[in-house]
Amino acid sequence: MKAAGAPGSARPKRLVLLGATGSIGRSCTQVIAAAPERFAVEAVVGGRDGAALARSAIALGAKFAAIADPAGYPDLKAGVAGRQIEIAAGEDAMLEAARRPADLVVSGIVGAVGLAPTFAAIREGRAVALANKETLVCAGYAVMQAVKRFGARLLPLDSEHNAIFQALGGRDAVEIVRMTLTASGGPFREWSAERIAGATCAEALAHPKWSMGAKISVDSASLMNKGLELIEAHHLFAIAPERLAVVVHPQSIVHGLISFLDGSTIAGMASPDMRTPIAHCLAYPDRIESGVAAPDLAELGRLTFEAPDLARFPALRIAREALAEGEGAPTALNAANEIAVAAFLDGRIGFGALAPLVERTLELMRAAGETSTPATVAEAVAIHHIARDRASALLA
Repeated sequence: MKAAGAPGSARPKRLVLLGATGSIGRSCTQVIAAAPERFAVEAVVGGRDGAALARSAIALGAKFAAIADPAGYPDLKAGVAGRQIEIAAGEDAMLEAARRPADLVVSGIVGAVGLAPTFAAIREGRAVALANKETLVCAGYAVMQAVKRFGARLLPLDSEHNAIFQALGGRDAVEIVRMTLTASGGPFREWSAERIAGATCAEALAHPKWSMGAKISVDSASLMNKGLELIEAHHLFAIAPERLAVVVHPQSIVHGLISFLDGSTIAGMASPDMRTPIAHCLAYPDRIESGVAAPDLAELGRLTFEAPDLARFPALRIAREALAEGEGAPTALNAANEIAVAAFLDGRIGFGALAPLVERTLELMRAAGETSTPATVAEAVAIHHIARDRASALLA
């Protein structure tokens, strides 16, 4: 029997897109549009831009559209007027979309707000293409237990984890000596510590390789994003923290490497375009065209690698320490970082204050005994809110 969406299969693969209006959602739309006969979109979810969500729902032929922020509902309603598309707003609407019948749910909502709908899809036993790293950073233990309990499956959609997934090829993690994620180094790779501390918002958002949303762009500039990805990899691949590494690779061609017991290393390579891992996840276990050409190594001429500088990029050090500590430290790390990045984007703190705010929040929570292991998603959400309150108080 052919899998849904495979060439010659009886029906197209049914999809739910969480975060349809963001960068992941827009790239998904391009991949789907290139192979419309393979996919049928059941539902789309957006954040606050109702007009954009309406356009997405129409373009994808979605049956249901849910907007997280009720303030965007009037624009959504106006945008789909005359169309046979169900619409709703609020958290319950997001959860309804996530629970719709589907062969694959794409989790592309940025931030901890994406945890609840992603977990709802897991509880339904769905296959989930995971781009929302906060799901595992905030509640990795509980989420992975739920994946086993409900027979769900996680397909890593982040370029680094997708490269690792493909290079791993189903091999047992005990054969791995080291799993390495690459980082482009962001816009400040060659800057001095003093210049980085005074970086403007526009400079932090000017990523040299990737086109991403504001939050993830700032995280990439500070290398916090790479720290969060290490935590995610720990849960996704059941790999011990001490066997995880980061290397800076400015060309962003190699996305992940696995080194095995026998001394061999397998690298996952692709051009820096999210359509490649998206196409892999959407069609899995088949392959389809992504619209992206494979890297021409002769034309590139040279690939370079260097160790990350933890003195200039302390966020990566702090994230690694939280991963080694375990328990609720990664949850608190992520929540404090959300507050810090939002404050930076609002012009309330400088770039150099991001890492210190996160580190101080973790120190206060450790001292107060507030970083115990979250055994459930509800407990993870509770730690998340405590950390946000602690970080907000420090800002004040």
